[in-house]
Amino acid sequence: MNPTQRRKLGRVDLDVTAFGFGTAPVGNIFRAVPEVESDAMFNAAWDAGVRYFDTAPMYGHGLSELRTGQSLRWKNRDDFVLSSKVGRVLKPARRSDIKFAPWVDAAPFTMHFDYSYGGTMRSFEDSLQRLGLERMDICFIHDIDVFTRGTDQPAVFKQAMDGCWKALEKLRSEGVVKAIGVGVNEWEVCHEALRQRDFDCFLLAGRYTLLEQDALDEFLPLCEQRGAAVVVGGGFNSGILATGAKPGAKYNYAPAPAAIMKRVADIEAVCAQYQVPLPAVALQFVVAHPAIPSFIAGTRTVEQLEQNLRWFAHPIPPELWGDLKRKGLLREDAPVPSA
Repeated sequence: MNPTQRRKLGRVDLDVTAFGFGTAPVGNIFRAVPEVESDAMFNAAWDAGVRYFDTAPMYGHGLSELRTGQSLRWKNRDDFVLSSKVGRVLKPARRSDIKFAPWVDAAPFTMHFDYSYGGTMRSFEDSLQRLGLERMDICFIHDIDVFTRGTDQPAVFKQAMDGCWKALEKLRSEGVVKAIGVGVNEWEVCHEALRQRDFDCFLLAGRYTLLEQDALDEFLPLCEQRGAAVVVGGGFNSGILATGAKPGAKYNYAPAPAAIMKRVADIEAVCAQYQVPLPAVALQFVVAHPAIPSFIAGTRTVEQLEQNLRWFAHPIPPELWGDLKRKGLLREDAPVPSA
């Protein structure tokens, strides 16, 4: 599959590359990425033909947006698609007063949830200031899921469907942004948001993968019906679909349970039969669904980025997909890449 193939973002007049550049790592999550390495990754992605970039105020307390803008500022703005997010407002503070974890050497801002109309507008304008760019193309409401907000999620969701929605709908109707959506960790939240409001797209982290296809039941069919696009991140389920079923493998940010280890080992055996790397199968599976135009990957080094691009382009015999389905390792109704 060609990672730089341009694909339409649902019903919206935007074309994104099948492979997108995710910028959470350059926000220094868990460990620092040097400035020179961050810029080198942006340049390597650009030189490879990647033209979709996703960032957020949360990533590095604004550091990711600062680095994204710095690396893209002098590119022709019409040549790439950029998405960021609302839901948090950043305020300057002394570094000694900020709890940065899990971010390292982040920007000197505190983060405050704010899903009100006014907070959304401020977050949007602040992002453009940090980016130093005249516009973003796509704006997602960030982290209104149970994973992030816990027992507060129902109230947070309602506030976002009122405050954030009203602000983003205004920006869209005025042509300030081309597409608005929701970026969360649970397809159920995306599904409910689409049922309630007229969203264009979603950013779904880790919930449609070789190991998880429940989104095929209701959410993805509704997206097809409504012309809404889904951008998927976390296609490796936080690790195991990249590393394979080796000791210490991570599944959704925790040690993989025995049942998951066995399932991945069984998938690996099919991949080995066809001499195809497991990560190549994981990446290409995601974007085979007609509602999913792009997969965004976050990397820490140029080498990791280039490896992801190679996996994305690795030839996969059609028979491999058939074997996965016959062995019950992939849902029968899951779309797979064509020959």
